[in-house]
Amino acid sequence: MSCEALIFDVDGTLADTEEVHRQAFNLAFGACRLDWIWEPPLYGELLQVTGGKERIASYIERLQLPAAERRCLNDLIPEIHRAKTRLYKELIQVGHVRPRAGVRRLMMEARDAGIRVALATTTSAENIEPLITAGFGHQALHWFDAIAAGDVVARKKPAPDIYNVALMSLGVDPARAIAVEDSAIGVASAKAAGLFTVATPSMWTYAQDFTAADLLLSSLGDPAEPLAPADEKRLGAKYLSIERLAALHAAAIG
Repeated sequence: MSCEALIFDVDGTLADTEEVHRQAFNLAFGACRLDWIWEPPLYGELLQVTGGKERIASYIERLQLPAAERRCLNDLIPEIHRAKTRLYKELIQVGHVRPRAGVRRLMMEARDAGIRVALATTTSAENIEPLITAGFGHQALHWFDAIAAGDVVARKKPAPDIYNVALMSLGVDPARAIAVEDSAIGVASAKAAGLFTVATPSMWTYAQDFTAADLLLSSLGDPAEPLAPADEKRLGAKYLSIERLAALHAAAIG
């Protein structure tokens, strides 16, 4: 098989987590005595910035503030982000998120086929365990041959750095790996690293430009949750199996 590794993004790709992140940000602002509220339209814009601390900093830059107040708020970013991470974990642990269709199945199919499974995300490493255990079970923490996450790279997506870290950890050439992403920024990151890339947009990203993706589907699909008719017609199947994905990858790399 031409594919040796299947590398997933996390937020929006494994599960529709962005609404939980948005709620956690707003709760953290209140806990830090800030009157900020990120409504969905604003949060959709802020998702163009990868990384939670970076997103807060970007928002502060939008505000019309005296220089001294801006500096104080920037100094507060680590505290806000710690509160947000704690609150996000609490929301995840009480069942506020479920895996997207086909994710668990495709991971299991890949593992059964001898393909290594990994994560490449700019979300905080401490956010990953509660999401994986709540969505897939405690045993799922052992499914991954590499987890590249958080601040291990200076440049976040759309830079290829986080994928380069994952590939180096796996010892896999990028031409023999496949990425699964939900955003145009994520697709740009994976493609810049040289990976065949599948895009499964979430409710937050479906309007983005995914022309760079090698395969665009509304989800990975499952026998019980088949693809939309247009996706099924394009793929020639009711869901994306590892065999079909490997065949598309092999054809793309020649």
